[in-house]
Amino acid sequence: MKQSPIVKIVMIFLLSFGSLGIVIGSFSINKSSSNTATTEIITDTSQYTKIRNQRWTDLGQIKHFPLAIPADAKDINMAYSDSLIQGNSFFQIRFKQSPEQIKKLFSEYSKKSLRQYRGGNTNDHSNQPKGVPTTFFYTSSIKTESFPNTYQILVLKAQDQGQAGFKWNHGHSYGVAIDLAASEIVYWAEKW
Repeated sequence: MKQSPIVKIVMIFLLSFGSLGIVIGSFSINKSSSNTATTEIITDTSQYTKIRNQRWTDLGQIKHFPLAIPADAKDINMAYSDSLIQGNSFFQIRFKQSPEQIKKLFSEYSKKSLRQYRGGNTNDHSNQPKGVPTTFFYTSSIKTESFPNTYQILVLKAQDQGQAGFKWNHGHSYGVAIDLAASEIVYWAEKW
């Protein structure tokens, strides 16, 4: 069966057009995924007040954070990420203060906490019986995900906003992590 020249031209045109569409579509998908794959983490402590007062969208989740970094704070580390596309955001600030001040803060936050954990990270805590998500140690100076056992992680609030059957799929939690021996406190907030 012999095809007419018009049918051959139409087939060549359709195949060329389809191939061009695949190339353009692949490029678009690759470009959009490369733009969302990187998440900027802000560690510049001079941005603390701006992030605390303007960039974090729910001030109720960070009301326990100091309004400004205390004047006597030492060894200050901060990590902030507002990943709007992926839906996961975190804010942490870690610093040392006098042993008396840290003991006072520990006493204050221990009384307010809903849950307490010794060391670990959000995966460890949420997988315990009646556990809740917490945070990773984003401000660690040794690049570890988990808090050492010297830290008490005090959960001030954890709210599940997931659907039935998908517990903790969405939600938020916040609190402090305190190392009494090192006179160190980490203020943290997470939402996903």
